[in-house]
Formats: sequence, structure tokens, C-alpha cells
Amino acid sequence: MFKYICLFAASMRLFIAIDFNELGDYFAELQQLLPKNAKLSLTKTFHLTLKFLGEVQPDKADKTINILKNIKSEPFSAFTDSIGIFPTENYIRVVWVGLKPEDRILELQNRIDESLKSLFKKEKDFKAHITLARVKYPEDKKSFLQQLKNIKVENKKILIKDFRLIKSTLTPKGPVYEDLEVFELG
Repeated sequence: MFKYICLFAASMRLFIAIDFNELGDYFAELQQLLPKNAKLSLTKTFHLTLKFLGEVQPDKADKTINILKNIKSEPFSAFTDSIGIFPTENYIRVVWVGLKPEDRILELQNRIDESLKSLFKKEKDFKAHITLARVKYPEDKKSFLQQLKNIKVENKKILIKDFRLIKSTLTPKGPVYEDLEVFELG
């Protein structure tokens, strides 16, 4: 029992993402436009999760880093596109900003997913998005959705030149993120 507790304590909550904090001020502006008729938990940092790994032991994290070092892709640009929600209009849990074009993002995500298939389950239903807020309860779903549809998203360009292995530590004040490794594209 003691060995199991020690091993669990050494595990890390990890995910692979593209950092979008360069557009943080713009995303914060969008957050201010979100409907006020819902309990929202606003995101403080902005990234696109390519693959969530979950709780990972240090030796598996090292293997992951070594595999990710071999991912080859050229830098590419993406543009902010529109506001959306997950999972459905009847059950709103997340408000996000989409990205276009998705093909290069999907290509990178597929390379990562495929290269790590011996260590982690493959992603299902990947959608390129940046979370703006988690929704606890919209008082009036119809009004909430209408107000979201009225938010116009500018086509902000960002050059994607790397992806990161990120450690997420959950705290009472929200998650704290730490880059464990940055993988340059090109």
C-alpha cells in the first residue's frame, strides 16, 4: 500500500498543447463580452490542447518527451475564427474560440497522437479550440446562446512555431501550468 501511495504522489497531470498567451489580451477582451446570465469560470491562460495525457509517472513522461522530440512539422499560421460551445446547446459546459484553417493543426495533432499510441489512448473527436470559460449554469440557455452568437471574433493571426508538454497542478484557485518541455517546429 505504501509503495502505491508513493508512486501516485510522484505522478504528474500532463497534456500537450500550443501556447496562445500571445493573444491573451484579445481573449480577455472576448471574455468581457460573454453573457452575464451564467456562472462562468474564466480561463486565465490560453492554449490549444492537442492531447490530454492525464496522470503520468516520471518514467513514462521521459519516454513521452523522447518520442515528442522526433515529431517533425514546419511552423504555420492559424487565425481565430468564431465562438462555440461544448458539448451541446442543451448542455453548455465550455465556451471556446475556434481556429482556422484546421488542417495543419489536425496534422500536428495526428502526428502526436500516432507517435504516442503505444503509451496513451488515441484522442476522440478532436476540435481545434481555445477555451475562454467553463460554464456552471446559464440561467436562460436561449438568451445565453443568442448573446454568444452576437460576439464577433476578429481574424487574429498567430504563428505556431512550437508545442509544449505541460504539467497541470490543480489548486483551489485554479490550475497552475508549467512547461516541462518545448518542442520547436521546423
